[in-house]
Amino acid sequence: MANNRATKSGFAAEAQRKINSKYSEELAQESLEWIKTITGEDINTSGDMDNFYETLKDGTLLCRLVNSIKEGSVKKINNTGLAFKCMENINAFLENARALGVPAQETFQTVDLWERQNLNSVVICLQSLGRKAGNYGKPSIGPKEADKNVRNFSDEQLKAGAGVISLQYGSNKGATQSGINFGNTRHM
Repeated sequence: MANNRATKSGFAAEAQRKINSKYSEELAQESLEWIKTITGEDINTSGDMDNFYETLKDGTLLCRLVNSIKEGSVKKINNTGLAFKCMENINAFLENARALGVPAQETFQTVDLWERQNLNSVVICLQSLGRKAGNYGKPSIGPKEADKNVRNFSDEQLKAGAGVISLQYGSNKGATQSGINFGNTRHM
């Protein structure tokens, strides 16, 4: 029984090592420097995991960040060290990050930060929010987001396109699928 527990914790440790290996100190540092610029807070911007976690874990700085981007986003920031209040702060940040345009797939779960399970996903979220900040007149980080490239075709152009036979229809210069025997057995 004890051996089974050791194996399970071994798998958990290996999984955690894999998650941690994706963490980028450079992107974490860039995120913290951006937060310092936006909020005006005097924080340590070192990108190492320990500093990143300690700086953000209670969620207060994250709440001040979204309030700096869009005033009044988080109505009440909890300044207590109680676990559920800190997680409430983190959750308020996440809701407002989505409201500011961060896609759901680029956000993180509250426990990813609070329990230090996946700090890489926190960095991804901050980088995404950093790209959106430019839309609110704030300095942004990371690559510039692409602009929409809407194309309008006339009815005449659409009708002309409908008459073109795509090469994917299988009638290109006598080409057929007769030699394809996917799924068939080879007869000897």
